Amino acid sequence: MSRFWSPIVAKLDPYVPGEQPKVLDLIKLNTNENPYPPSPKAIKAMVAETGDNLRLYSDPNASELKHCLAKHFDLQVNQIFVGNGSDEVLAHTFQALLKQDKPLLFPDISYSFYPVYCGLYEIEAKRVALSEDFSIMAEDYAMDNGGIIFPNPNAPTGKLLALDNIEKILNTNPNTVVVVDEAYIDFGGETAAALINDYDNLLVIQTLSKSRSLAGLRVGFALGHADLINGLERVKNSFNSYPLDRIAIKGAVAAIEDQQHFESTRQRIINSREKMQEKLATLGFESLPSAANFIFTKHPSLAAKTIAEQLRANNIIVRHFDKPRIDQYLRITVGSEDECQQLLNCLDGIINHK
Repeated sequence: MSRFWSPIVAKLDPYVPGEQPKVLDLIKLNTNENPYPPSPKAIKAMVAETGDNLRLYSDPNASELKHCLAKHFDLQVNQIFVGNGSDEVLAHTFQALLKQDKPLLFPDISYSFYPVYCGLYEIEAKRVALSEDFSIMAEDYAMDNGGIIFPNPNAPTGKLLALDNIEKILNTNPNTVVVVDEAYIDFGGETAAALINDYDNLLVIQTLSKSRSLAGLRVGFALGHADLINGLERVKNSFNSYPLDRIAIKGAVAAIEDQQHFESTRQRIINSREKMQEKLATLGFESLPSAANFIFTKHPSLAAKTIAEQLRANNIIVRHFDKPRIDQYLRITVGSEDECQQLLNCLDGIINHK
């Protein structure tokens, strides 16, 4: 602890991102990255921008990207906010909309950055327990609150909350903001963006990191009523007026417009996920139904930590959460067809020769 720190710094419990090891021939299934390359059109657009224009600042409003997103989601430009990855968008959301006098509600098993933001912005949090089968129950959010946030599909469980249940939460809480964090929605769910024009308290947050294969580009965005977006813009412009560079804006626009590439890679991942769930079942694993690009699974006769350690010994890494209720589960990213097969071959050896 430094004597020069601001008082809040010592109180923080920072987020620990998924491991990014520098190991050759590693099958990396721990951070839910897309196993397939980005759109070639996105690559071409980014390369074309790497010229003399880089001496100039980017558009602080990222107008080209906002217009592209507005068209894609059938919304108005003033209903779009963009930022440096969805984590930055979330950070601005916590400060602009969720820092209230009443507690913020989110699931007890959820994205582990939420409590970190609460610590950073000194927001009172109340964790709402998932049901026994790890579902978010809409009726559990019918309590006094200063805001609600949850991922859909949830992370790390991968379970999807249907739009009618999201509407129940919105209708029960008309005077507080409900944030739906849709990092994985493209792998098996229906976006709540279709509800935005009916609910002025709904904010939907998405990212290009997962389904668009652009985790390294850092582009996220929020969709919602113009008043909510204006709140985010006020915080953003008090923090960093230029969160997206010229290359990111061009690459993001091209990736969103290349619907054919998006559909092709998305479907490959969905197909691999379904096959992998079937194969895991034959090995005795018990998996939650997943609408994401990962599978949350456990084996009844072998500890998750042990499985993770033995996979690592074979140059395969998955995510193990040493936390209550989920310490026997592994979160396994759906990789390429070849990576999935290598994983299953290794698991077969671990399970059947334990």
